[in-house]
Amino acid sequence: MTATDRRPGAGQRTDVDAAFRGSATYRSLGEQQLSPAEERFERGRRTVGLFLAPVVTIVFALLPLDLPRDQHLLAAVLLGVIVLWITEPVPIPIGGLIGVGAIAVLGVVPADDAVGPLGSTTVFTFIGAFILAAAMLKHGVARRFAMAILSMRWVGGSTARVIIAFGLITCLLSAFVSNTATVAMLLPTAIGILSVIAKLLQDKEMVAPDFDPLRLRVGVALMLMLAYGASVGGLITPVGTPPNLIGRGLIEEATGERIGFLDWMLMALPICALMFVALAAVLLLLNRPEIKRIEGVHEYVRAERAQLGPVSRAEKNTLVAFGITVALWIFPGVIALTAGTDSALYTTIGDRLDEGIVAVLGASLLFLLPTDWGRREFTLNWSDAAKIDWGTILLFGTGIIFGSLLADTGLAETIGNGSADLLGLTNTFAITIFAVILAIVISETTSNTASAAVVVPIIIPVAVAAGINPFVPALAATFAASFGFMLPVSTPQNAIVYGSGVVPITKMIRSGISFDVLGALLIVVLLPVMIDLVLSVG
Repeated sequence: MTATDRRPGAGQRTDVDAAFRGSATYRSLGEQQLSPAEERFERGRRTVGLFLAPVVTIVFALLPLDLPRDQHLLAAVLLGVIVLWITEPVPIPIGGLIGVGAIAVLGVVPADDAVGPLGSTTVFTFIGAFILAAAMLKHGVARRFAMAILSMRWVGGSTARVIIAFGLITCLLSAFVSNTATVAMLLPTAIGILSVIAKLLQDKEMVAPDFDPLRLRVGVALMLMLAYGASVGGLITPVGTPPNLIGRGLIEEATGERIGFLDWMLMALPICALMFVALAAVLLLLNRPEIKRIEGVHEYVRAERAQLGPVSRAEKNTLVAFGITVALWIFPGVIALTAGTDSALYTTIGDRLDEGIVAVLGASLLFLLPTDWGRREFTLNWSDAAKIDWGTILLFGTGIIFGSLLADTGLAETIGNGSADLLGLTNTFAITIFAVILAIVISETTSNTASAAVVVPIIIPVAVAAGINPFVPALAATFAASFGFMLPVSTPQNAIVYGSGVVPITKMIRSGISFDVLGALLIVVLLPVMIDLVLSVG
């Protein structure tokens, strides 16, 4: 019996480290520790979804809508898949695969075209990052990083401060490193922090001996802080996330107004600061940690550090592979700061050092750096790599497929233009609200990059047709494209933390929709003000 499949009352002491190493994206009811009420809810939710998903798909497909056949069927299948993702009658990755199969069978696109986006380099980012994370967990590197954060003086024994400190680190890194790469590199440390807190709760007998460490509320708050904090930090600079560059380029092309690096930061920083405050409030209120203060945390960390001993050869090798990967991830951002994002050097470096290629090359080093050359033993074995969460990789791969189809079939544009015509938008404020809502809604089921690429070109002509400057609504759509926090497929960051097995889909939806609403309000209210201030000073 493993550490993750004990039922309440089993009477065995949970192996916390084994629980996190063996965690899975999707666990059946028999693999979780649920109260009777929780088990009834979960059983009902999954039963409803099993019948509701096909009904929703069939009913929508039969509606007499004035849509091209491919768009109509894609919308019907996507609605059914969303029901599967939310209710989980089958594992979430399987729900996505069912949808992809339905698209091919119904002839929305040929099968080869349907599965083509699985070759996206984002998928390779997941593979490489997960392998690096496996090495960091196996050899204790993540645990050392976790101890370093927990030993910070101002953090103390406050669980809220631990979560906030980790979120600030995430925000600062993601301002210059891609959001996906930031979350991938910090995930092992987050798991390490959570395992330390879980062990401390266990040692102080604050939880049952056979508790499930994957169901701690503090774990949900910490993991979602990692995912959402990266999205907030990515807005701080133009190079923080691809939607920023896409939106900035489209706005300049349409209006002739260029947003400089410093101007962008001056506009974004106050908004992002308030977003972070709102994020911390949402996560700590909706996922209230089991305990506010953990007494004796410094003594515990000191004792654990002593047990870790000196850095081993395997840890050094892992740090080398990790350090090279991070350096190559950061390098294009450094070039952007020095040479500018329009330079040929930045374009060349950015294209060749794609984060997916860098991730798999960095992970490959783990199989080349020896721990015992005489016995031909290396830092990681393939059996270790085979245990990474392939389910999350499949899940996000199917999300990429649906995102590509939304753009390729024209369904996203149809939704945007149809909504704009229906609402009769005629002023900057109304179009800005529409832009933000549309960007968030589309980014819930496709990548942020695809959301920006689809929504900004829709908003600009809508604004021009209304006789207003598209600068404000288009920039608002660019910012909002980095939102969409409800589902694992909404962003790569969501998918990565969902793959830890710590965040149930229901809690991601509840926290995500709350932050979506607050973030949308902040963008709509503050962004026009900051644009006026910065442009008037400039």
